[in-house]
Amino acid sequence: MPPAAPEGADAPSAGTPRSIGARVWALPQLLLTLTALFWAGNAIAGQLAVDEVPPFLLTFVRWALVSLLLWPIYGRQVLAHWGQIRPRLGRIVLMGALGFTCFNALFYMASERTSGVNIGILQGALPVFVLAGAFLVHGSAVGRIQALGVLVTIAGVVLVAAQGAPLAVLEIGLNTGDLLMLAACVFYAFYTVALKDRPAIPGTVFFTLLCPIAAVTAIPLALAEAAALGPKLPTPEGWLVIAYVTLFPSCLAQIFFLRGVDLVGPSRAGVYINLVPIFAALLAVALLGQRFAGYHAVALVLVLGGIWLAQRPVGATTPNRPKLNK
Repeated sequence: MPPAAPEGADAPSAGTPRSIGARVWALPQLLLTLTALFWAGNAIAGQLAVDEVPPFLLTFVRWALVSLLLWPIYGRQVLAHWGQIRPRLGRIVLMGALGFTCFNALFYMASERTSGVNIGILQGALPVFVLAGAFLVHGSAVGRIQALGVLVTIAGVVLVAAQGAPLAVLEIGLNTGDLLMLAACVFYAFYTVALKDRPAIPGTVFFTLLCPIAAVTAIPLALAEAAALGPKLPTPEGWLVIAYVTLFPSCLAQIFFLRGVDLVGPSRAGVYINLVPIFAALLAVALLGQRFAGYHAVALVLVLGGIWLAQRPVGATTPNRPKLNK
C-alpha cells in the first residue's frame, strides 16, 4: 500500500489507477468497513483450514510471511527506533506471543471444534474483555452503565456457548471450541491492554516488529504439533487459506485500520470493530452454509448492545478505544 498523499497535495488526474487509489485512501468509512470484513473473513478462513493445514503451522506460516512482506518496507524504521524498543523488548516479546501467537493458535484450534457463526459472535466480545483488563491492570474507571454493558455482553457469550440453552450447560458442559475462543479473547485482551505502554513509535513500525516475534514464538508450537500428529504440509486449499490470512486480515486490514485511525481518530475508528461479528455470522451462513439459529440473533444483539453500553463515557471522561491487531 503506497503512503498517503500529503495534506494539500494535488490530486492525480481523474480516471487513472492512482487517482482511484488516492480516493479510496481518503475514505475512512470504506477502509474501516473493509478492515472489519477482512477480520471477519479470518473466522471463515479458520473453518476452511480444517484438515487442509494444521492450526499451529498456519499460525507460524502466517506471521512468517507477513514478516517477509513488511520487513523490507519498515525494517529500517524498526532499527531506527531500536533505542526505544530495546529497554522494553521482553515486554514486547510477551505481547507478540500472547496477542499474535497464542491468540491465533487458539483461534484456529477453536475453528476445528465450533462454527464460524459462534467464533464471530464470541470474538465480538473482545472490547468488553479489554475493558475488564484495563480495569484490572490500569484501574480504569468503570461506571454503572459500563458494568451493565459487560454483564449484557457476557449474557450473549453464554447464550452462544450454551447453544441457546444456558441452563443446559450445567448438564452437558460447554463446547470445547467456544472455550478455546474465549481463552483466545483473554490473551488478546492482555495484549491490547499492554498497548497503552508500548514504545512511542509509529503503529506500522510496531506491528512490523511484532510479526517476526509471533513467527518465532510459534515455532515450538508447530514443532510439537508435527511431533504429535506427524509432519503435514498444507494442501493446495491450505495454501489458499494461508494466502488469504496473510494478505487480508494481517497486512491490508492492519494498514487500513491504522489509516482509518489517522483520518477519524481511535474512538470513531474503533466503532467499526463492532461490524466483525455481524460480517462473520453472515459470511459463515453465505459461504459455509452454517445454520444461523434464533439464539444466534439474540446473542448478537446482546453482544453488540453490551459493547455499546460498555463504551459509554464514565462521567465526563471518554475512554479511548483499543486498537486491535487480528
